[in-house]
Amino acid sequence: MKLTIISGSHREEAQSLKVAGYVERTLQEKQLCEETALISLSGNPLPLWDQGIWDKDPAWEAHLNPIRAELSASDGFVVVSPEWHGQVPAGLKNFFLMCSRFEVGHKPALIVTVSSADGGAYPVAELRMSSYKNNRICYIPEQVIVRNVESVLNDNPDDNNPDADQYFRERFEWSLGILREYALALRQVRASGATDTDKFKNGM
Repeated sequence: MKLTIISGSHREEAQSLKVAGYVERTLQEKQLCEETALISLSGNPLPLWDQGIWDKDPAWEAHLNPIRAELSASDGFVVVSPEWHGQVPAGLKNFFLMCSRFEVGHKPALIVTVSSADGGAYPVAELRMSSYKNNRICYIPEQVIVRNVESVLNDNPDDNNPDADQYFRERFEWSLGILREYALALRQVRASGATDTDKFKNGM
């Protein structure tokens, strides 16, 4: 099984990327999957979507084919998003415009949001509402909202709030275990052929 983490912050030194790295290490150390990958949007590696994607423009193919291969080979995903002005970052929304049902369709994803204070709920609602329709990614009912992120999940224990840090470490292990089980279960759904259709390419 392969699980891929998508870190949705544009920042070069992002707390979201710290959290994404922690998630990847937890998946590996707890042996929740056999393979992991981490896709980071730090530094805005992808241009804004344009119609050249539909036309298989060579420049777009060069950008997207490695990402498509990574996503297609994955059984499930962890989507890490900061809350910026109560929203998901534009780069992460842009990323989902480029994802299709062939890469992420009918595969489970755990939403993880990040806040420097007590926020983090708005990106959960936004991702559940508007990022899945045509690509058919399946967000599981669990999510993790990492509040006061600077004080948890740091490598140096002295930088952590002990109680909050322990809580989030336990919550992540539990939530990632659930994601694994969804990934195993949804393999059967895809293998059944019930999801294969060219007649209903887009969601309603």
